Amino acid sequence: MERKTPTICDLFAGIGGIRIGFEKAGFRTVYANDFDKHCKITYDMNFEDPKLDANDIWNVNIEKIPKFDVLVAGFPCQPFSIAGEQKGFKDKKNGNLFYRIMDIVKMKKPKVIFLENVKNLKSHDHGRTFKIITDLLEKEGYCLKYAVLNALDFGLPQNRERIYIVGFKDKKKCDKFEFPKPKYIKVNFRKMLDKRVDDKYYYEEKPLFKKLKNYKFSYNTVYQWRRNYLRENQKGVVPTLTANMGSGGHNVPIIKDKKGIRKLTPRECFRLQGFPDSYKLPNIADSHLYHQAGNTVPVNVVYEIAKKIKEVLQ
Repeated sequence: MERKTPTICDLFAGIGGIRIGFEKAGFRTVYANDFDKHCKITYDMNFEDPKLDANDIWNVNIEKIPKFDVLVAGFPCQPFSIAGEQKGFKDKKNGNLFYRIMDIVKMKKPKVIFLENVKNLKSHDHGRTFKIITDLLEKEGYCLKYAVLNALDFGLPQNRERIYIVGFKDKKKCDKFEFPKPKYIKVNFRKMLDKRVDDKYYYEEKPLFKKLKNYKFSYNTVYQWRRNYLRENQKGVVPTLTANMGSGGHNVPIIKDKKGIRKLTPRECFRLQGFPDSYKLPNIADSHLYHQAGNTVPVNVVYEIAKKIKEVLQ
């Protein structure tokens, strides 16, 4: 008897990082939603049906979402992030969106829940935020497991720690599930750099260069400009890519190559998140592409977790 391909519902889908990881592991996507109109441009360019539903998730008719096995959601992390104001559920714009996830869970009753968020989610508000989330899921009958995994340990030269929560309706399946063990594959960030880079990414003709030229740059180090000084990333890898890379200033990591001092390109940022070069980048402002790259998930990590989930479901 042929096994049925397990399906996913992709919420807060962004540019489809979680979808790529799950589909690579053998899942099929039946629905995807994200309110960001620029994400829709990128998402729809790279995926066949389903395309991205860009309706506000509060306006989505849950009954019309096709039946699915796994709900996946990298729900907005800004309310819980150390880099943000840490408002959590008090953030009216983003924090309460988790309750919309629960509305969908209650109605659709998926076999599995997969959630991704910032590492700080577990400690936010002295653990109360995390307890609310886990209590709500457990009340709906889900057995939960969670782990903090770093993209650095799964073949990506980016120091990106995230918490992953996986829940099963079937406790026996939950007991069988284990998070993937770190692979500790060392990859030099320079292997992910473009060979030819447009002049616009170099600082030589820009105001900041007056300050940058006073520093001694190493070819094997990634830097960040912090208001009035240059910060060296001590581990020799790329620091966490953030959504505010697209908000102006000098938030994009800085490197030195044979031509000069420059910031990473959008394509390089996508590679550092595990996106293949076959993934198309639309002709939109770099600010949107940087935001999308910083706001997505490390595909390598998602793929390894998705494989473990599929093994349990089979």
